[in-house]
Amino acid sequence: MTLKRKIAINVSIAYSILFGLASTFIYVSFSKFRKEEFKNRLEEKALSTAKLLIEVKKIDKQILKLIDKNTIDKLYDEKTLVFDGQYKLIYSSLDDSKINWTKDDLIKLNSGKIYFKDTEERENLGVFFPFKQGDYYVLISAKDTYGYSKINYLMYSLIITYLVSVLLIWLFIYYLIKKQLNPLDVFQQKITSISANELNVHLDENNSNDEINLLTIAFNQMLTRLENAFTTQKEFTSNASHELYTPLTRISLQLENLIHSENHSENTINYLKSINNDVHQIADLINSLLLLAKVNKEDIRKKFKKVRMDEIIFDAYEQVKKINSNFNLDFDIQIAEDIEHPMEILGVKSLLQIAFTNLIKNAFLYSSNNKASVIISHISKHQLLVSIKNDGKVLSLEEQIKIFEPFTRGENSIQIQGSGLGLPIVKRILDYHNATIFYRSIDENINLFEVSFSI
Repeated sequence: MTLKRKIAINVSIAYSILFGLASTFIYVSFSKFRKEEFKNRLEEKALSTAKLLIEVKKIDKQILKLIDKNTIDKLYDEKTLVFDGQYKLIYSSLDDSKINWTKDDLIKLNSGKIYFKDTEERENLGVFFPFKQGDYYVLISAKDTYGYSKINYLMYSLIITYLVSVLLIWLFIYYLIKKQLNPLDVFQQKITSISANELNVHLDENNSNDEINLLTIAFNQMLTRLENAFTTQKEFTSNASHELYTPLTRISLQLENLIHSENHSENTINYLKSINNDVHQIADLINSLLLLAKVNKEDIRKKFKKVRMDEIIFDAYEQVKKINSNFNLDFDIQIAEDIEHPMEILGVKSLLQIAFTNLIKNAFLYSSNNKASVIISHISKHQLLVSIKNDGKVLSLEEQIKIFEPFTRGENSIQIQGSGLGLPIVKRILDYHNATIFYRSIDENINLFEVSFSI
């Protein structure tokens, strides 16, 4: 999940929770207010009824009922009962509604003076009034239809408002955060496009003090340091390889001149040849290190052309044959007839020659009979397979895992000179060509390398 979505979701969830809690608080508060307000109305109604009945002595009860029936404060489905001090019913309103009461309810009013309870959407109020004429108890019951109507309207309004607001705020927050963090997307796109050869390309800066601009400034400073480091490394690699390779070439020429001289014993010539081989090995090691340092994926991709795999194999064999004249290679082509240009792949011919020269040279050096075989075949119409096989001591499972790591050599290389860089170079070159290479031992004494190319 992207940072924009995380921030948008977290902020939206926080808003949704807070707005939900606020809506709940409003609804609960209004419900309590409605209940308290209706309780006060019932109490006022009970008091006014009791005063008219008791203090206005000449009033007729039928007239009082008519007054109750037509009063402006008429409550919906109201029922009023008035009792004297001996708990005798002295007045009942005209309503058909019933009030469920017991004598114990009236007795409780002596101590509590007032009680209020809800039953099936009806509010029941009991009030004790101590008048000069005596004690009186009033029970009144009614339905707060208008109050509940307002509560329901408020509830539906809050729910709709909540849903619409949450939807709008989620969209708004996502849009706002996306707009605010859009410079980060631009930043990411630009740094992704920067390669090792483009370290001098800096990102655009501005005069603001926001975090994104500060990050851009820091990144540009890092690019400058990396560029200086890469330049220093390239200069050192180039200068070191040149300075080392030149004296090695001179030493090799001098050794060859000494070897061809007729004034040395056989023992001395053998020593000179051994020294000359060591010099060539050091030169190969320098070339390998230089190649590892210089090879760049972006540069290679720009130089891709169509090359024939059989020509690369033949050239590689010729290179190995020059050094090892007793080396024999069995070459076989197994291709399907319905594939157009079956031998062609995209790549850099010079680099592929280096890779297959190393593989074929490796097959010769570690063979038990100075022979190797190469088979070019097709796995499918879009995949070319090159198999290089030789007879010789195979690698252990532990050695197979590390076979493409630099400076790694197996037990079968104890008597063979080498630097352990040949196969790592092969692996890197093939990776740059989107090719895969695998090693496996198909028998106790048979080594097999398989290289697969997309065509």
